[in-house]
Amino acid sequence: MSNNINNVIGDQLKGARAEQGWSLDLTSEKTGVSKAMLGQIERGESSPTVARLWKIASGFDLPLSYFFGDITGNKASERLLTSDQGMSIVTLFPFDSQTKTEIHALTLSPLHQHMSLPHNSGVVEHILVIAGEMEYFLDDKWHRLAQGEVVKFAANVKHGYRNVSAESVTFHNVITYTGSGFSPVKVLA
Repeated sequence: MSNNINNVIGDQLKGARAEQGWSLDLTSEKTGVSKAMLGQIERGESSPTVARLWKIASGFDLPLSYFFGDITGNKASERLLTSDQGMSIVTLFPFDSQTKTEIHALTLSPLHQHMSLPHNSGVVEHILVIAGEMEYFLDDKWHRLAQGEVVKFAANVKHGYRNVSAESVTFHNVITYTGSGFSPVKVLA
């Protein structure tokens, strides 16, 4: 993986636009991300948040891990993809076109909350709490999950995760893309 994840994300965004034949204007319309921000991301000048990357991925009907290119390395620190203030993501297994699945490890800092806009139809999330206790938001309310507990839900609705403790919480997020509209773009090297 490149030393600069912003450049990798920018290159992947350029590749997705080229594959679709989309201008920055059309990409902005499809993703809900401003043309100026898309340009900054493509040039590697901006470190997009996970929420913004999800908006872009959903607009292209792509898996989240597409934007991180080829992931290499056996250590989690070598696969740290992005970090919002209070949340970090490591891709454990990038998108697999046969299973239409990708697996991430997310760590939430104490008292951090992350809300996610609805993903495309057919996207299913599976949450497995590895360390700590957390809550997930679904059906307009928060639900508690303790270490070792799991939940699965259709992610085409507003949902979220929060850490209500004074310790970090880590959970695995298995994401499957079962929607008929899903058409992955090849990952650039």
